[in-house]
Amino acid sequence: MTAAPVELRYRREVRVLEVTWPDGTRHSLPAEYLRVESPSAEVQGHGPGQKVIVAGRRHVGIIRLEPVGHYAVRIVFDDLHDTGIYPWDYLRRLGEEQAERWAAYEQALAVRGLSRDPPARR
Repeated sequence: MTAAPVELRYRREVRVLEVTWPDGTRHSLPAEYLRVESPSAEVQGHGPGQKVIVAGRRHVGIIRLEPVGHYAVRIVFDDLHDTGIYPWDYLRRLGEEQAERWAAYEQALAVRGLSRDPPARR
C-alpha cells in the first residue's frame, strides 16, 4: 500500500494538483488529466476494455479535495464529476505513468475524431 502524500496543493491559476510523497517525489497533475483518468466506474467502466474516452475537458478545474479515510482523496471537478475516489497508490501511478497515459489519451481522441476542447456553444 502506498503511503499518503505529505502534501496535496491545488494551484487554481494553472489547474494543477501538486502532490508531494514521503520519499520526496513530486508530481504535477493537471486537472484535465485527473478528470480523464478518473477511477470512477463512469470513466473506467465495470470491467476490462470498458474505459470511456472523456473528451472536451481541456478547461476543467477542481472545486475541492475531500479526504477519504487515510487511503484516498475524492476530487470534485467543476464539471460536477465527483464520483472518482483516488486511492494513494492510483494517484502515485498516475504521476509515474503520466507521459504514457497522456500520449495514449491523445491517440484515443485522434482515432475517434474527438477533441480536448469543449464543444462550441450555439
